[in-house]
Amino acid sequence: MAKEQPREDSSLIERLRQPQTCREAFNDVMRQYSEPLYWQIRRMVESHDDANDILQNTFLKAWQSVEGFRGDAKLSTWLYKIALNESITFLAKERKRLSISIDNEESHLVNLIESDEYVDGDALALKLRKAVASLPEKQRLVFNMKYYDELKYDQMSEILGTSVGALKASYHLAVKKIEQYFADND
Repeated sequence: MAKEQPREDSSLIERLRQPQTCREAFNDVMRQYSEPLYWQIRRMVESHDDANDILQNTFLKAWQSVEGFRGDAKLSTWLYKIALNESITFLAKERKRLSISIDNEESHLVNLIESDEYVDGDALALKLRKAVASLPEKQRLVFNMKYYDELKYDQMSEILGTSVGALKASYHLAVKKIEQYFADND
């Protein structure tokens, strides 16, 4: 089910740095990264419409700061970090707007999953989405990046600014909680 990650393209990065080719290169970036970024965001916010809005904000922020992209990190890492920050900002605003405590966020996400018209009928996949939604935000994020996006811990560390050891611990705890969710909801 994991989406194939776009390959890094040094010529694309070089085209982004040139004023005469920047706009066309950024269109290529959007074509290459729209789908994987959409799914990263969607697994965090659970709503198709919200994910599309956040994706647009992600590309808008990336476009506004493309001149500042130095290439110290991979292009995909830079974009994932922007998408992650936009998702976290959105979730915080939604919690505040809906007066949802961080402890009740998982029940809100499960309700969104159950009412989502874009969810297919696969009961096991739906159960996994609910289990993942029941995780604390950080564990949910780490689980999604490792399980669905198939990112390596060093990539995740660069995106999240967290040590590899802490990420491994978060992933391990997330898996244990998901296993418990399946055991409790069998």
